[in-house]
Amino acid sequence: MLNKIKSYAPVAYAVIAGAVFLDSLRFKFTNAPETQVIFGKLDAWAAGFGAGGLFDQTGLFSQYVIGSAELVASALLLVGIFPALRRLQTLGALIAVAVMTGAVSFHMFTPLGIDPNNDGGGLFAMAVTVWLASIAYLVFHRETLVSILKGVGTAILSRHPSQLPAQSSRPPLAAV
Repeated sequence: MLNKIKSYAPVAYAVIAGAVFLDSLRFKFTNAPETQVIFGKLDAWAAGFGAGGLFDQTGLFSQYVIGSAELVASALLLVGIFPALRRLQTLGALIAVAVMTGAVSFHMFTPLGIDPNNDGGGLFAMAVTVWLASIAYLVFHRETLVSILKGVGTAILSRHPSQLPAQSSRPPLAAV
């Protein structure tokens, strides 16, 4: 029974988190009034400390940038349902943690608040749900996460062959 839960839990997580992200895209990519309220409040807040435009439609953290990250996360989560591509779910969960950490933080620590659109806090509840589920996924799949992070670290930090010390093509001298 426990093995069945372990095998189906990643699929359930991927479907739920992917569905939440995909559902939010219709608001972000259509510039819905709810999205305008949220990102407008965040941009006004950022302008208060000289970072106006940060959450504007062309800003670094615009609804389109966040929506694109959510789209990538949902695609990786859902494609990872196939066992051969399961590692991609871990990458999707990592992106989900990053995006949802921002969402939860902005809801809690800015004037945005828990219920910016008078939905009873539903948006915030979904952000917390996906955030906690993504963290749990990464904890349970930490070996895969460490493997991915090591691979990225190696790719970024390893030196190009042209930067390695030159090796002599002559055979070593025999000891006399």
